[in-house]
Amino acid sequence: MSNDIAARVKKVTAVLLKVDESAIGDSSRFVEDLGAASIQSIELVAAFEEEFDIEMDEDEALAVKTVGDAVAFIGKTVAEQKA
Repeated sequence: MSNDIAARVKKVTAVLLKVDESAIGDSSRFVEDLGAASIQSIELVAAFEEEFDIEMDEDEALAVKTVGDAVAFIGKTVAEQKA
């Protein structure tokens, strides 16, 4: 399950931030490593919500700094909302 989530998070991130998907690792930081501007961080939250059909707490979601953290956060949110 988490491999599927990781792949989808990387795909959405690559498209939105216009970065090569192969350059995105679990420890990649959205702002420092992938160049996300603050508006793009909000767009990423919205894109992840749409991709996974979930509602995320925006403050909690914006506190997520790395791709790996996003995968864990989304995985937890999916599990809670699909249960």
